[in-house]
Amino acid sequence: MVVGLFRWATGFWGYSGFQKPPMHGDFEAQRHWMEITTHLPMSQWYFHDLEWWGLDYPPLTAYHSWLLGKMYVLLAMHLPCKSSQVTSGSLIDPTWFALHSSRGLETHVLKVYMRATVIVSDYLTYIPASIICLRHLAQLSDAQSWESSIALTALLLQPATILIDHGHFQYNTVMLGFVLASISSMVAGRLLWGCVFFVAALGFKQMALFYAPVVFAYLLGRCVFPRFNLPRLFSIAVATIASFAVLFLPLLLGAAYDAHRNIPIPSTAPLPPLLAALPFSVSSKSSYYPILFQLTQSIHRIFPFARGLFEDKVANIWCAIHSSGIHKLHNYPPTLLQRGALGLTSLSILPPCVIIFLKPRKELLLWAQAACSWGFYLCSYQVHEKNVLLPLLPMTLLLAGDGGLRAETRAWVGLANVLGCWTMFPLLKRDELRVPYFVLTLLWAYLMGLPPTSLSIYTRSGAGGDGVGWSTTLTHAVLYTAMVAWHFAEAFVPPLWDKPDLWVVANVCIGAAGFGLCYLWCLWRLAMQSGIFGAPRRGVEKERKLQ
Repeated sequence: MVVGLFRWATGFWGYSGFQKPPMHGDFEAQRHWMEITTHLPMSQWYFHDLEWWGLDYPPLTAYHSWLLGKMYVLLAMHLPCKSSQVTSGSLIDPTWFALHSSRGLETHVLKVYMRATVIVSDYLTYIPASIICLRHLAQLSDAQSWESSIALTALLLQPATILIDHGHFQYNTVMLGFVLASISSMVAGRLLWGCVFFVAALGFKQMALFYAPVVFAYLLGRCVFPRFNLPRLFSIAVATIASFAVLFLPLLLGAAYDAHRNIPIPSTAPLPPLLAALPFSVSSKSSYYPILFQLTQSIHRIFPFARGLFEDKVANIWCAIHSSGIHKLHNYPPTLLQRGALGLTSLSILPPCVIIFLKPRKELLLWAQAACSWGFYLCSYQVHEKNVLLPLLPMTLLLAGDGGLRAETRAWVGLANVLGCWTMFPLLKRDELRVPYFVLTLLWAYLMGLPPTSLSIYTRSGAGGDGVGWSTTLTHAVLYTAMVAWHFAEAFVPPLWDKPDLWVVANVCIGAAGFGLCYLWCLWRLAMQSGIFGAPRRGVEKERKLQ
C-alpha cells in the first residue's frame, strides 16, 4: 500500500512530452500503441505510420497495449460519458484512442487512466515477482525476515524505477517483473520456468538482452557441470524455442488471417532488410509470404540499428568520449561504430559469462547479471537513460544475498542507485519531475542509511570489523561530492555561452566513470566469490541490527 501511494503520488507530476508538440513523448507513444492495436488488423501493427511513434517493441508489448486498449473499451461500455467531446467531466471519452484524430491528446482524465494502467501492470507483475524472488533469495542465503524486508523495501521503493515508469511514463516494470520471475525460478531450481519467464521478458522489451548472455551461460553450465546432462540441455532448448514460438504465434496467425481476408500489406511498406537479405528469393504470391514479411518486419523494428550509436546524452563510454570532446564519433561510418560497440560489449561481458559458465552456482547469478548488464550499459549500441534500470535491478537484489547488508555491499548498491537517478536528472528535469526526483532519492537514501542523508556507513566499523575500506570511502566521497556540487552548479551557475550543454556533459562523464567503477566492483566480487583465484570467500557474520 505504501509503495503504491508513492507511485501514484509521482504520477501527479509531469511526464514525457507533456505540452511539447509536435511529437510529444513516451506518453503519446504508449497511448498511440493502444490506439493502433485496437483499431488496426494485426498485420499492420508494425507498418502503420512509422514516422509517428511506430511500434518498435517486441510482440508482448503489442499484446499488452491491445489488452489495455480493450480494457478501455470495456470501461467505455459501462461508465458514462457526458459528450463526444473531450471534457474534464467525462469518465471515459471515446476520443482518447480515436485513430489519427487523438494524437497529442493530454486531458486530465486520460492521464489518470494511463497512470492507472502502469499501477495495475506493476501490481500484477513486478511487485508479486519481487516478493517471491526475495523469498527465494532469503532461503538461499539463510537470511532473517528483517533482512529480507529491508531488501524488499529497497527494491519496491527504488527511485529510478518509480521515476521512469510512474513519472516519465513507461512500462519497464512488466519486463523487470518477468526478469525477477526468471531469477526466482532459477534460484528455486526450476530451470524450464526460468526460460519461459526470461523469454517473456525479452518478448516485452528487447532491453532484457542485457541479461541474456549470463542466462545462457548459467543454463549451459548447469547442463555441462559437474557432468554433461543431455536431457536437461534438450528440455531447456525445447522450452526456449516453444516460448518464442508461442510469443510470435498470435502475430503470425493474425498476418495469415488478414491475408486470407484479403487485407493487404500497406503499399508504402518497404521490403524489410532481413527479407531482402535472404539468400533465396521468395515469391510474393506464396502462402507463407505474408507471415515471413510480418516476422522480418517486426524483427527489423525491434532492433533499430539505423538510429545511430546513441540518441540523447547518456552516461556510457561512447557518449562520454563523444560529448566531452575527447574524440568525435559522428565522423565514422555507422557500420564501423556498430562493430566497435559489438567488440567492446563482447569484451566487457565475456569475463562474467565465462565465470558463471564454469561455476554455475545460484549464489553467483546476481553478481554475474550485474556485471554483464553494466558492461552492456557502458559499451553497447543505442543505450538510453532508462537502461540503467537493468543493472540496478540485480545490484539491488544483492542486499538479499549472503552478507547483503554488510557495509561494503550497502555502500556500493547505494552509490549505484543514487548515481543512476542522478544521471537521469536532465531527462527528469525536462519532464518537470524535479520534486519527485529529490523526494524519492533522498527518502530511499535515508531508509537505507546512505549518503547524502547519512555518512555513518563510512565512519563506523560493522560487526566483526566489517566496515568500508579507505579506498572505497575516498572514491565514494569524490562521487557524492561531485553529484552535490553539480546540482548547485546546474541550478545557479549558467554554462558558458559557447558550451550550453556543459552541465549535461559533466553529468555524462561523471556518471560513466562511476558506473565503470560499479562494473569493476561487481566483476571483482564475482571473481572472488567464485573462487577462480583460490578458495571462495566465506559468508561473513551478519551485521547487527541497525538501531
